Amino acid sequence: MKTAQIVVLGIAIAAGGVAAYLASGSDSKTVVAEAPPPLPTVDVLVAKSDIGLGQAVSVDDMQWQTWPAATASAIFMRRDTNADAIKDVTGSIARAPFIQGEPIREQKLVKADGSGFMAAILPTGMRAVSTEISPETGAGGFILPNDRVDVLLSKRDKNPDRGGSDIVNSEVILTNIRVLAIDQAPKEKDGTNALIGKTVTLELKPEQTETLARARQSGVLSLALRSIADVNLVENTDDRGPRRSDSVNVVRYGVPSATTTQK
Repeated sequence: MKTAQIVVLGIAIAAGGVAAYLASGSDSKTVVAEAPPPLPTVDVLVAKSDIGLGQAVSVDDMQWQTWPAATASAIFMRRDTNADAIKDVTGSIARAPFIQGEPIREQKLVKADGSGFMAAILPTGMRAVSTEISPETGAGGFILPNDRVDVLLSKRDKNPDRGGSDIVNSEVILTNIRVLAIDQAPKEKDGTNALIGKTVTLELKPEQTETLARARQSGVLSLALRSIADVNLVENTDDRGPRRSDSVNVVRYGVPSATTTQK
């Protein structure tokens, strides 16, 4: 073997030995990321399935569900603060719908205590009063429970200045009134956007019930559907008095003519 080959072989052996020594003497460590600590959780009472307006809540309608403690509102029913919440809620009536998975809240429930549904959902101090409607006087059937309406009164009076003619006076007697039910339906049926009924039940203050009772004996009542954007508008006039009066002269047995005035 040539001298050069021997030198190269010796260098290779020496290098391999040094590498083996370094490898055996090195302290190799594997860095493992630590798992974050688990978030604190609480059990929240939620709707197991959809609960409709006016439905009596049963045990099968609710269940406990684990929620992050940071997102569990104080108004939710929690197992750590009320372990008997399911028992307490059972038999209550839903005064507003719940969707599946929605936390159960006392604000949306009411204890019937033997009363009927309508009496149970009425706010304190309010009255439920029914009156007749027709498609012509009820916005063509497009008024639904929980909509807001204005109530108009139309009266036909004799015009002493014109023989053979009548004056039709129209005035808004109640504004921003909540509709509780159409006929006996306190909610929409199968997602419909129209309910044709003969009776509407309105949520009124005691003094408003008197206004409506007098108006029913005086003329024809009509409902004007309000925009959802106007629900929270503050009215500038008292609910016990009229808002506006329009007079229309209807001429019979003569030349047709009509005039409209606003007061």
